[in-house]
Amino acid sequence: MEFFTPLLPDAASSLGMALVLSSATPLVLLDADLVVQAASGSFCGAFALDPDKVVGLDFAKLGAGEWSAPTLGSLLRATVAGNAAIRAYEFDLVRAGQPTRHLIINAHRLDYPGSDGDRIAVAIADVTEARQTEKLKDDVVREKLVLLEELQHRVANSLQIIASVLMQSARKVQSDEARSHLQNAHHRVMSIATLQRQLAATRAGNVKLRPYLTDLCDSIGASMIYDPSLITLRADVDDTVVGPEVSVSLGLIVTELVINALKHAFPDRTACGTIIVDYKSEATGWTLKVEDDGIGMPGDHETQKPGLGTGIVDALSNQLNSAVVVTATNPGTRVAIVHLNK
Repeated sequence: MEFFTPLLPDAASSLGMALVLSSATPLVLLDADLVVQAASGSFCGAFALDPDKVVGLDFAKLGAGEWSAPTLGSLLRATVAGNAAIRAYEFDLVRAGQPTRHLIINAHRLDYPGSDGDRIAVAIADVTEARQTEKLKDDVVREKLVLLEELQHRVANSLQIIASVLMQSARKVQSDEARSHLQNAHHRVMSIATLQRQLAATRAGNVKLRPYLTDLCDSIGASMIYDPSLITLRADVDDTVVGPEVSVSLGLIVTELVINALKHAFPDRTACGTIIVDYKSEATGWTLKVEDDGIGMPGDHETQKPGLGTGIVDALSNQLNSAVVVTATNPGTRVAIVHLNK
């Protein structure tokens, strides 16, 4: 790398000169009057300065005067006086006919034995390309967020259309069995729509379970409970925060268990009852429970063929490395998903 001879040859071995002569970073050595004492070749090359005219000039007069910013001059004088040091000062270098360069300037006073005067070392880093890269990345992220929001709106609209078609079909069919299947499909689609809406609102990725499961229960209750004055569905959830994948599995489990409770625990539509969705997390693990005070399980439930909902709950529980525990509470039934930390 090429460097330029300072004004005082006998000072070439001084610490200040050594800093300049050993620097691969654009570096300038200034005296107390902000006159250039030495400049690295990288400085002259980076900012298109004539090497033969740099040393001995006022720093503010370098080039066409583009370094003469009042704020920068004040900071440099304060540094010479020992009243301050410039750390990561951002400066836009504006030159006629050339793109503006974004610079980071650092400067500190050189104090060492044998110094023949106050001097400061000024280091300049050109971060123009780095900032442009950051801006480009930010623009790409913003564009992807816009596209993601549009996709989420389209998914939400599609789920609503599917749910509407299922409900209309359920009203038209003559078979009670077919109607029941279509209604169950409608409830599942509406629950998935609730999950999608909750996750779309969570930009950070993690999901707070209390509002998430509370909103899910409200949605299920609004679409499935025929008389809210008789059947109560509520969520009792702690302040646990989980990742999006876990939240989806938990939401689907709650959906299946609540649908199952509403369908089987209260066959008499004039009966009162309560369904509680409970989630608690401790140091040893977490437990998700859905409990009702309905008629309870039939006596031959162990020999009955598992339904679709049971299969879904079992599969999702396996994904969460959890066990399904079913308990008769007399009256009612409790289904617990238990996860123990290893």
